[in-house]
Amino acid sequence: MTHVDFPFRIDGRGRTGLTDDADHIRDLVEQVLFTSPGERVNRPTFGCGLLQLVFQPNAEPLAHAVRASVQSSLQQWLGELIAVDEVTVVAEESVLQVTVGYTVRGTQESRVDQFRSAL
Repeated sequence: MTHVDFPFRIDGRGRTGLTDDADHIRDLVEQVLFTSPGERVNRPTFGCGLLQLVFQPNAEPLAHAVRASVQSSLQQWLGELIAVDEVTVVAEESVLQVTVGYTVRGTQESRVDQFRSAL
């Protein structure tokens, strides 16, 4: 099955860019991580607000808070599609790196994806 790619793009033929199931799941995880609660009109609690942390001091307590926020948001919004196995957060200098290990429920495929946010 094909899905509209995220972020939205136009492909080489001038049509809407499409993606496969595996990449679509990764795109959904990225949307949950980088969407701030209150940003979506009809889903005011959607997202975990990773980008709101730009103004927070980059320290170990921040990494622990991010880990808890990421895990609970992914379980809430994508719990029917994935099972979150592990969330690792590393805060180094001005970069917050979030690594999410998960299993796709439909295929039982285990995946690990990394996401970075400059603080």
